[in-house]
Amino acid sequence: MLTPALRERVLERLGFSAAPAPDRPGLASLYARWCERVPFDNVRKLMHLRGGEAGPLPGDEPRDFFETWLAHGTGGTCWAGNGALAALLEGLGFAAERGTATMLVAPDLPPNHGTTCVRLDGTLWMVDASILHGEPLRLDSAAETGVAHGAWGVRARPENGRWLVRWRPLHKPDGLDCRIEALGASAAEFRTRHEETRGWSPFNYGLYLRVLRGDRAIGAAFGQRVEIAGPGAAALRPLDPHERRRLLVEEAGISEEIASRLPEDLPLPAPPGSRAARGDR
Repeated sequence: MLTPALRERVLERLGFSAAPAPDRPGLASLYARWCERVPFDNVRKLMHLRGGEAGPLPGDEPRDFFETWLAHGTGGTCWAGNGALAALLEGLGFAAERGTATMLVAPDLPPNHGTTCVRLDGTLWMVDASILHGEPLRLDSAAETGVAHGAWGVRARPENGRWLVRWRPLHKPDGLDCRIEALGASAAEFRTRHEETRGWSPFNYGLYLRVLRGDRAIGAAFGQRVEIAGPGAAALRPLDPHERRRLLVEEAGISEEIASRLPEDLPLPAPPGSRAARGDR
């Protein structure tokens, strides 16, 4: 649980003079501001892993997530960011639920993504702190739904009792499916699944960042600055050290102190157990 004092500081940083009501307009307003002010990033995780730091992965505890965001502008990866968003929503009176999901970068993967949903008057809304789709996405068990936006629009369709959410990652603007597996996960389950990423994750080696700015989705992925400004292809340019720091500080709002401590990217190794990791041909 967030203390009332910390919750007030978070809301003030999000631009609220009073707490949003736990209704549909309140959810839409809160989520829109989150998407423009709280990045999805692996900055603290890279620093933690590369520095051999002890203790839980950064952002596991919502208080830690928000205190560091307030001080330095950093966000977190999916388990941390969605855990923090769910805690904030719960504190404001929303019926928020943590969910497990799978980014389908390959078939038959186990759950590898944490998400957040909210129930309002019998309707389920997805507000994902990593996908950052600008406005709540209604999930309907009988029909396809969507958020229409050229840069970050999403579509959800029911399939075999679950939902497939089609979205546009910065490194894959042609689209990727995220399958929602189950709702009702606990904060403890999120912490456990987060810890399971310590050994290998695509976010353990190089900077990845995503945030909305105006009508654009911007960030970094695999050594490139990436911008999606409409329905077409992403605009890419290499991130040299100067451009990397400029992106973090001037565009993403992360402190100079943190940006100066971020380690250099490392090559992404093949996932453990994969054919590439085994050397199979």
